[in-house]
Amino acid sequence: MIHCRPKTNTYAALILVLLVLIGGLTYTLNHFATQRSFGLAFYLISAVILTFVIIMLMVKMMAGYKFIAAGKDKITTRVPLKGFAKSYELDQVMVWDEDKVISNKREFKQLTIAFDDQLSFTISNHEHVNYDEFVNYLLKKLPQKKVSALQKAKSSKKKKQ
Repeated sequence: MIHCRPKTNTYAALILVLLVLIGGLTYTLNHFATQRSFGLAFYLISAVILTFVIIMLMVKMMAGYKFIAAGKDKITTRVPLKGFAKSYELDQVMVWDEDKVISNKREFKQLTIAFDDQLSFTISNHEHVNYDEFVNYLLKKLPQKKVSALQKAKSSKKKKQ
């Protein structure tokens, strides 16, 4: 079985950034409560911005914490924070697509799989381990379900009209 799970290094870095932001918010609120050497507008704006960034980062982390496994002609998806787990047969896959973008001389890949119950699952190579093995498994088992470049071009023309 091929197991794709979130990379530990990615989440460790995000948690470190989150702790720094929470520390900055705590320092700002403590400074407001004890010294008040800046104007009220500074404290309000900085607290709102820091809180917003903290919440957005936490949502990003929670949304990306998902697992997918493939093998024995099945695909199993799990989203632990939602308490969601489901297993699909390969014939329940409607379509799958891999998008590639080159940014800062690095290739970013994102795989999206759509199932027949209208659920879709997305993973990326920068956030999940065993990404390439999972894509190779899909190429080997479901090459006919991959969205082709011609289909992408047709759908983009329809959107423009």
